[in-house]
Amino acid sequence: MVRRHSLIARILALAGVPALVLAGCAGNSKAAGDGGPADEGTVHWWSWTPDNDLAEREIAAFNRQYPNIKVIYKKVPNNDYTAVLRPALASEDGPDVFTVSASGTTGAVGVFASYALDLTPKTEELLGKDWQSKVDEQSTKAFSKDGKLAAFPWAKVAAGNMWINQGLFEKYHLKPPKTLAEWTQVCKTFRANGLGCLKEGAGAGFDVDTFHSIVNSVQPGLFLKAAHGEAKWTDPGIVEAYRIFGQLEGAGILDPGAVGIQQYPDVNNAFLSGKVPMVQMGSWYAQYATVDSLQAALAGAGVPANTPKITIAPIAFPDVAGKGNPSTVFADPDAAQAVNAKSKVRNAATTFALWLGGSKEGQAAVSNNVDSLPTLKGVTADWDSIKLVNPTVQKPLLVDLYKQAAETTESRTGLLPAVNVQALLDANQAVLTHKQSPEQAAASVQKVFDANPVSG
Repeated sequence: MVRRHSLIARILALAGVPALVLAGCAGNSKAAGDGGPADEGTVHWWSWTPDNDLAEREIAAFNRQYPNIKVIYKKVPNNDYTAVLRPALASEDGPDVFTVSASGTTGAVGVFASYALDLTPKTEELLGKDWQSKVDEQSTKAFSKDGKLAAFPWAKVAAGNMWINQGLFEKYHLKPPKTLAEWTQVCKTFRANGLGCLKEGAGAGFDVDTFHSIVNSVQPGLFLKAAHGEAKWTDPGIVEAYRIFGQLEGAGILDPGAVGIQQYPDVNNAFLSGKVPMVQMGSWYAQYATVDSLQAALAGAGVPANTPKITIAPIAFPDVAGKGNPSTVFADPDAAQAVNAKSKVRNAATTFALWLGGSKEGQAAVSNNVDSLPTLKGVTADWDSIKLVNPTVQKPLLVDLYKQAAETTESRTGLLPAVNVQALLDANQAVLTHKQSPEQAAASVQKVFDANPVSG
């Protein structure tokens, strides 16, 4: 899977783009300029998320209610998504439904809102005039642009926690680390037994989550204050966080070469195949606690079918600053479905987009994939029906994580524009490669934020 996560991934050249076709019962739509029927047609959906197997389940659930709308899903690597989507929408042959993110460099709604149909009228038909009271407030605000609802939200995402391979911790009689000293000792044991420890790809955005957690350990709330101009990135607390971040590799915690690898597929495959015991991913990673998604991911990574399935478990980020500040989970609006205003099947496309985010059935399908947090109020994952790899261990931890994610009011990134996110990515890489001191990195970020201020 290539994620979120990925809200803040950098744009690369187009690689291979696989497509997954999931058929309903209908043939091609007879629609012309009027947008066609609302319950029949072939709808092309482009996105960087979810994984193909999760999309298949969601579309299958949709087809149980709308058997005459055939959905063709194309999953574009998140690093390529913006570069691929832009010319497609400018043409007459772009996707009928396209996923947008709330911010960052992967399909940001601010970039693509002009191509999108205003979904407000159909949303009011579906949920009533008071529809905004029924949908996550942050998400509604994030995907409303230029006086229109440019995309209907269907997924939130949280981060700030870490994931461990429970079996490896048990094998070596280790407990999840709670301090920097404990983390160092845990990693020594793993490395002595031929394993890595914390593997991370720096520069794709996930390292911003790591840095956010470190800043919270130093001074809770300082990251977002700096993001919104209420504090300087040169604040001593930020500089201290950069110092800690830069020392993780030297302390034997962060695996070497973080700047030269990708979170997906490199880190993801290494963790799921049991080569490293720890990663920092967010709520979306819970999907690999389920039997079906883990099996699909291992098969995609080329792991032999008889390889034992690992038990992944969420843990709190350690108190690396040693100040007793608790680890927090932070969340942002993540993804929404936009309908191409030029689509010849825009009515059927609207049916699908609103079903996924605005119906209890659609949001239940999303929630039970354990990939995203629902944005329609009142919908939660049915944990009793979700087949986990190790339910005794995983279920209580996942229920608690998703409760934290649903209740948090702390933003993940502050919904920063791409240029500001890139400044954070560049600073992280510079610190890890020792090209900049913590003070220099902090100053470089502040310079970009001075030129591109962000209000709270």
